[in-house]
Amino acid sequence: MSTETKVTAALDLAKIRADFPILDQEVNGRPLVYLDNGASSQKPSVVIDALSRYYQNDHSNVHRGAHELSNRATELFESARTTAAKFINASSEREINFIKGTTEGINLLAHSFGRKFLLKGDNLIISELEHHSNIVPWQLICAEREVELRVVKVNEDGEWDLEHFYSLLDSKTKLISTAWVSNSMGTINPVEEIIEAAHKVSAAVHLDAAQAAPHFIIDVQQLDVDFMSFSGHKVFAPTGTGIFYGKEKWLLEMLPYQAGGEMIKEVDFGGTTFNDLPFKFEAGTPNIGGAIGIAEAFKYLMNLDRVALQEHEDAVLELATNLLLEIPGVKLLGPRNNRAGVVSFNIEGIHPSDLGHLLDAQGIAVRTGHHCCQPLMKRFNIPGTCRASFSIYNTKDEVHLFIAALKKAIIMLK
Repeated sequence: MSTETKVTAALDLAKIRADFPILDQEVNGRPLVYLDNGASSQKPSVVIDALSRYYQNDHSNVHRGAHELSNRATELFESARTTAAKFINASSEREINFIKGTTEGINLLAHSFGRKFLLKGDNLIISELEHHSNIVPWQLICAEREVELRVVKVNEDGEWDLEHFYSLLDSKTKLISTAWVSNSMGTINPVEEIIEAAHKVSAAVHLDAAQAAPHFIIDVQQLDVDFMSFSGHKVFAPTGTGIFYGKEKWLLEMLPYQAGGEMIKEVDFGGTTFNDLPFKFEAGTPNIGGAIGIAEAFKYLMNLDRVALQEHEDAVLELATNLLLEIPGVKLLGPRNNRAGVVSFNIEGIHPSDLGHLLDAQGIAVRTGHHCCQPLMKRFNIPGTCRASFSIYNTKDEVHLFIAALKKAIIMLK
């Protein structure tokens, strides 16, 4: 049985598309083809409705209220934490912290892990393909702690140079922080091998899973990863939401990232004791509605056939890649295979931003620029790329519309 037949049998793609009301519209007089999911995915009605119900019926502050609304809000909020733990198969809700996105998760880790465990003379490893949010926080904490920041090179296909990685890894390595999937190229990094190698020298590993969470079934226990961050808005949830996961053994030792209400157990001018996990890392009033929304997005995904979804996305990505390679002057950035959700390309003699504008005029939404990966663009000596990124609701018909619009744009720009 072909992949397409299996997907059709397992998924009702028309029903899935109908779950996302924003897709049913025209842009510039053309049906919207939304191929900017790597920047932010659209939201299903169940998420939108959950937010509306909460604010219409249950809103109050959580945890310390002595009234019914607060009790209901607290129950919804903590139930969302349970759902998040299930979504990534964490061993306990204590290992789940709600954050506003991957960037906050990485900053949390840089401050809390860095100020506890990084000492002068240690080193920390990232790679050339990282998003700025997985570069700058480490530059800041490494400068503060007098720690060496080591950078793994990528090869011409945009994949980790594993030989170079092993040459950087040693007994003074305390942490490796890398994207599971590259946001600019879609490269799937060999995270299992990275984690295994790191643990052999007692180093911890953090995965930036912002681009992996929408596409993969995540099992943090099977991966044996120490930390993970990802954003809700890329996984069909509201903006300003996300999940920071950490093994309990690390979180118990780490210092709080922010101070204020909720993260304390007792405050006195003579000293303060911190709250139990997970509240130790959740200072102030949380994004309660956002947590409810992200949990609803997780439930939505878990109620679908995740294997069939991944097969569908892979088939759409493969079609887009093959059709792009038939166009004269196309240059793909990243590996031909071993990618998830993204095809990133340039057309010889055409600036990517010009392509983006002409595609938008035809109802096609893509992303252009350096994708917050300036060091990577410098590595390949290009200003940026045109990036089409796919999700569960994209179809092969949309790929054909995208390619037709691209060919028309090229003719206009040549």
